[in-house]
Order: sequence, then C-alpha cells, then structure tokens
Amino acid sequence: MRRARERAVGGGGGPSARRVGNPAVRLLAARSLRAHRSAWAAVFAAVAVTSALIGTLALALGSAGLGHARVERYAAAPVVVAGDQEVRWTTTPWGGEPQTETAGLTERVRIPETTADVLRAVPGVREAVPDHAFVVRDGGADGADTRAYTGRSWPAARLAPYRLTDGREPRRSGEAVAGAALGAAVGDTVAGRKVVGVADGPAALYVTAGEARRLAGHPGSVDAVGVLGESGVPTATLHARVRTALDRAGLKDTAAGRPLRALTGDGRGGAEHLGAPPARTELLQLLGAVSGTVLMVAVLVLASLVAQALRQRAPERDLLLAIGATPRQVRAAAGREVTRVAGAAALLGALASAALFPALWTALEARPGVVPEGLELPTPPWLFAGVLAAAALVVGVTRLVVLVAARRPGRPGRGGARRVTGIVLLVAGAGAAGTATLQGGDAAGAAAGAATVTLVAGCALLGPWIAGAAMAVLDRPLRRLGGAPGRLTAAGAGAHSRRLGAALVPVVLVTSFALVQLSAGATMERAATAQARAATTADLALTGTTAERVRGLPGVATATDVLRSSVVLARTQAGTPRLDRLPVLGVDADGLAGTLDPGVVAGELDGLRRPGTVAVGADTARSLDVEPGGTVELRLGDGTPRRLRVVAVYERSLALGEFLLPKAELAPHMSDPYPARVLAARSGRAPAASESVTPSVAPEVVRAPVAPEAVTAPGAALNGIVSTGIVAAIGGLTVLSVLSTLALIGAGRRDELGLLRQVGASAGQVRRMLGLEAGFLTATGLLVGLVVGAVPLTAFAWALTGGPPHLPPAQAAAIAGIVLATVVAGVFGPVARRRSGR
Repeated sequence: MRRARERAVGGGGGPSARRVGNPAVRLLAARSLRAHRSAWAAVFAAVAVTSALIGTLALALGSAGLGHARVERYAAAPVVVAGDQEVRWTTTPWGGEPQTETAGLTERVRIPETTADVLRAVPGVREAVPDHAFVVRDGGADGADTRAYTGRSWPAARLAPYRLTDGREPRRSGEAVAGAALGAAVGDTVAGRKVVGVADGPAALYVTAGEARRLAGHPGSVDAVGVLGESGVPTATLHARVRTALDRAGLKDTAAGRPLRALTGDGRGGAEHLGAPPARTELLQLLGAVSGTVLMVAVLVLASLVAQALRQRAPERDLLLAIGATPRQVRAAAGREVTRVAGAAALLGALASAALFPALWTALEARPGVVPEGLELPTPPWLFAGVLAAAALVVGVTRLVVLVAARRPGRPGRGGARRVTGIVLLVAGAGAAGTATLQGGDAAGAAAGAATVTLVAGCALLGPWIAGAAMAVLDRPLRRLGGAPGRLTAAGAGAHSRRLGAALVPVVLVTSFALVQLSAGATMERAATAQARAATTADLALTGTTAERVRGLPGVATATDVLRSSVVLARTQAGTPRLDRLPVLGVDADGLAGTLDPGVVAGELDGLRRPGTVAVGADTARSLDVEPGGTVELRLGDGTPRRLRVVAVYERSLALGEFLLPKAELAPHMSDPYPARVLAARSGRAPAASESVTPSVAPEVVRAPVAPEAVTAPGAALNGIVSTGIVAAIGGLTVLSVLSTLALIGAGRRDELGLLRQVGASAGQVRRMLGLEAGFLTATGLLVGLVVGAVPLTAFAWALTGGPPHLPPAQAAAIAGIVLATVVAGVFGPVARRRSGR
C-alpha cells in the first residue's frame, strides 16, 4: 500500500526521491512557491539583508587581510633592514601543544649603527644609508604656539628619493632642507634653522648626518638602514645576500636582542608607519568577532522566520503525507523552495554589499584618527568575488535551517529535548555571566557577549513556554478587565502558545542585543569619565613644554610630565596564552601631589622615584595575583623585557591605564620621549578636582579648565566607528526580523480573523484584541529581553567598574519606542493590507 502511494506521487523514498530532478519534488516546490509568495517575502527580505551584511564584512576582512603599511620614504630602497616590530611569546596551554602569540610594537625598535658597515660590504650593494627619524619642535620656552616637524638626515632623503627643487643641501649645523609640503622657502628660518634648500615630498626638515645623529638622541643605533643595489641586481638576490650577511654578523636589535629583519616590497612600510601593522591586526580581530556575531544573529533570525513559514503550512504538509507523499519528499520540496528564494535574495544582497563596502571604507578613511596614518587597505577587483562566497554561505545556512525545521513534517510537537536544551542553554548563559564577574578587561567582555548569545538562544527554544507562562500571569487580568477583546486575546494565546513564542523570540533578540551593545559602551564611558575627573587634580595643563621648565614659572608649586606609550603584557587566560598591548602613562613621582591622583589602595606612589618600579591597576593586580613588593614582567614599547617591582596598586585604571611607570623608565623606549602634556599645581593647597581655577602663571600657555587625563586604548577610534555601524546594521536586521515574523503570523491568521467577524465580533473588538496582543508582545518581549541583557551586563559592569550597568534614559526610551512601533506595525500591518485589498 505504501509503495502504491509513493508511486502515485512520484517514486516515494527510493533512489529517485533523492535526486534533485524528482518530478514530484519539483512540482510540489513550484506550486508551493507560487501559493505562498507573501510568506516567503519575509524570508527573502531577511536573507537579502543578511547577505548584504555578511558580504560587506567579507570584503572588509579581505581588504584588511591584504592591508599593509604604505611605502613612502623607503620607496627607492629595494631592501630595508630594521628591527623586529613584533614581540612573541611561546607557552604550552593545558594539555596542548606549544603556542606562539604575537603582538605589534608601536615604539621604534632600533638597530646597531654598525649594521650599515656590514651591509656596505655585501656584493651587489651600491650604498647602505642609515636613517634617523626625530621630532623637531619650534616654540618658545613657555610652550606657546609650538609646532612639531619630522626631522631626518639629508642623505636618507635618497631612499625615497626626495630631490632638491631649489637651493642646496645642508652642510653645517643650523642649516636644513625643507620638504615642499612644509611651505617654507630658501632663506626662511624654521625651528631655529636656516632653510638652504627645498625638496619635494612631505613636510619635514633634513639636516646633516652628524646633526641628525645628535638630535635623535640614541648614539650607537639607528632607526633603519636602506639598501640601494647596484644596477641589474634583482631584489630577490639582493635580499638573500643581505639576509646571509646579517646572520653571519649575528646582529641583534638594541631593545630585546632579536635578529634584524630584511624587508622588501610592502613589508618596507612597516619600518616607516609603526602603528599601521598593529592597527591592521586589531581591525582583523574586530571584524572577525563582529562577523561571528552577525552570523549567529542571522542564524537565529532565519531559523525563526523559516520555522514560522513552514509551521503555518502544517495542514498542507499533513494533507500531502495523507495522500502518499513521503517525509523525504516534503523536506526536499521545502528545501527546493527555500533554495530558490534564498538564492535570489542572497544574490541581491551580494550586489548590495559590493556597493556598500566602498562607501563604508571611504567613510572610515575620511574621518581623522580612525584609520591610522600609513595603513593601506587595498580592494583589488578580484576581491569582490568574495561576496559570492558570502551569498553561498547564507544560502547554505538557510537550507540547513529548513532541514532542521522540516525534519518531522506534520508532527511539530513540543519535544522534551527542546525544553531540556533550552534550559541547559539558560544555565550555561548564566554560568558565562558569572564567569565575567571573575575576570576583567576583554575577558569579561567576551564572557558577557557569550552569555548574551547563549541566553537568547535558550529563550528562542523556550519561546512557547515563556509565552505560556507570561499569559498565565496575564490571563485573569485580561479576561476581567479587557472585556470581549481581552477574553479573545487570552483564548487565542492559550491555544497558540507556539505562535506567541515565535513572535516573542525576535522581540527578545532586538531588545537584549540593543541593551547590551548600548549599555556596555555607556557604562564603560561613564565609569572612565568619572575616574578621569577624580584622578586629574591639577590646576594647569600645558603642552609643548616640559615639567622642568614649568616648575620655574611663577606660581607653580609642582608639575609632572605625562608620557603616553604602551606595554605588552604576557599572561594566560583559561590556560590559553595571550599578549595584550596596553596603554600606559609615564610620570614624575615628585610631581604627582596636586596633579594626578590614581586612587592608591595599597602601597605608595613615592616608590616610583626609583628605577625599575611600577604601579598597577587593581583589576590587573588581582588577575596577576600581585601586590606591593611583588614583581610584574612587561615588554616596554620597543619590546624590551623588564621585570618591575610593584610599589602601589590603584583603582582608577579605566582612566589612567593598567600601569603607571616612572618617566625615566619609559622614555628611553619611546620613539619620541617628549611629554604629551604637563600637569601642574599652584602654590598652596592642592585644589579639588571639581574646582575651576584661574591660573596665576603665563596665561598664554594655560589650558583651563583642565581636561581630565585619560588613556586611549589602541584602535579605540576605529573600534568605535566600526562597532557603531555594525550595531546599527544588526539592530536593523533584528527589527526586520520582528516585522517579518509578525507579518508571517498575521498572514496566517487572516482566516481566523475573518471567522471572528463572521461570528459577530465587531471591527473595533478585533482591533482592540490585536492591540492587546501587541501590548502583550511588547511588554513580555521587553521584560524578557531586559532580563536576558541585564544578566551579562550586570556581570560585565561589576567586573570592570564595580557598579551596576548604566544606560542613558534617552537610549532606553528609544529601545522601548522602536520595539513598540515595530510590534504595532507587525501586528496591524497584515490586517490593514487585507482590508485595503478587499
């Protein structure tokens, strides 16, 4: 009998049923696709938006992967010998193989001056030119109108090459050649030097080799050596000979004693723009993390939409099964349907991503400080083929969702496995949130993000039970206070808890996602701002000068230089090795009283007067299990390893960074050890942080009120822009999910609503019933989304700030308003379209 039914619909479950060309499958898919165009429209829109998002991210990842530092001042040198601008750390995680982590260095790693002599003896080398880069400052002793210029030796200009367009080369101290972009002419005086020549190229001052060596301030070492080859010597040959000569000579850098690097091609740019390679790595990590989040959100959105679209056709599937279609045929037909819909939608999204990506990159590069100077992000034409791979991935995910949603056609049920899995996910999410309270920094943020996704997934599986529980609470009030519409709402909710659960999932998703993304940033910003204001107790802030000069000004009691650099901290997290590049400050311990108050909780800052010391932020001290008297091993800005003795632990690390070092400890390892600014206190008492002070010293150099001192995390500007854009995109996707899901549900209820009108319900009663449903979905979705978001947020905020999370009232109102407007539009939209279509 079964075989007869199978033959009647096209071959049943035999080998022919597994072939894509099965006539029955093609017929079922084609008829169903025509009959359910409105239902598939929601899936089409979600797939198109998802494909556009993932395609844009794929292009961004590809461009960042091909990114490199721009080659400018070494363009004429086929080989550049420089220090290794990366620090490496190898360790063995728990029960695993040795792993090596790397981190970029943003301070110059210098090399021995004798390197040039070794390279000049290499066959095929025409010239080896040492290069020093330094900063020339033009301003008075009071720091007013200070301007800074890049300084180099004139012989190093040949490495670009930059050639004279007027005048002559410098021959003695006090003479300089000005780069054309500087705008100076022969005979002008710039930074106390007479301009004797003008060269093409960027704004820079070129001096004699001897003066460049003196001004650079690091005798015995140079920044790099550019190698000019003899005519006809291939770059590959020259590089091999240079590499051999360096290895034989055993030359090491002057910082950590690592072997020197011989750079060619685009790699030469890393010796010029030190911040570009680390920024590229950070951009890749950010885009990778964002892509994973987008993909997880997309899976939740598509799963909800496809499952709802298939669930509405349960009677149709039951009929097909009753007349002899096999489950395999029904699944194959559904898969064929969604492949057609998703394929066209994904292709449309891919085309949109190809247009969106260049606009995104142009906007990023147009904003000052977002993309580091010198970072090239190429977009070759072949890269755009990646959008097709992204489209195929989206189609594959959608097809997989269909296979899961249609695995038991005609028997939806409320499987116990689903309930158990949902509960397990909720427990796991709560556990991840608990883990965040025990960690700090990025680890706490990662744990909180994982907790959010896990909790949302658990709520998605438990949607019917959550809706049933919420309705159980509201059932009696609705029946007693809502009149006939209230009773209709309660009865419909009791009979269709799965439908309500499906509607709740996207509402919970958009609420929790927006809450976590907005509140996490607001919480960190609020705490950091409060700490910075409390920490900065100075009356005066000056730039373009030094604390030594400021202490001589009338009315100044004390002053400290503030140097800004970075260090690399090596540690393990859950047994996995990691290297963190952290911003740090260098200060004068003698000048901290009345200028900077880190909020010491243990030890004394006076200990920073001695070399080899450090003060540590409280969170980092706890994670490293150190206290005053202990030691911390850091790699300074140029990679020099130092074991420093902890003299104090302070609490205001969100503002001042995780480490405070003596200026004398930090300055020798900086490319430019000049103070970022000077903080000073007036004679007499130290003022409160909230006081507005009228200074009594040189008013032209005073910056009042004093801006709070605060460090900036590496890549913060870029991360902020990219994160904001992605949050907006994902938020739009989840809002679309709410609208699409409710539109699907509304389309499936047209017969139900028509029957209510036929049995006597008025149009007003139906509208009030829909309004109560919209209110129920909004209130329940906001409440559950608030709980889902608050659990990881509270853990995150407690771990990093020691307080509750914060969300500006305006943003909270915006979330609630958007959810309410979206739910109302999704609930009433299908009804309005049905009425207008009659």
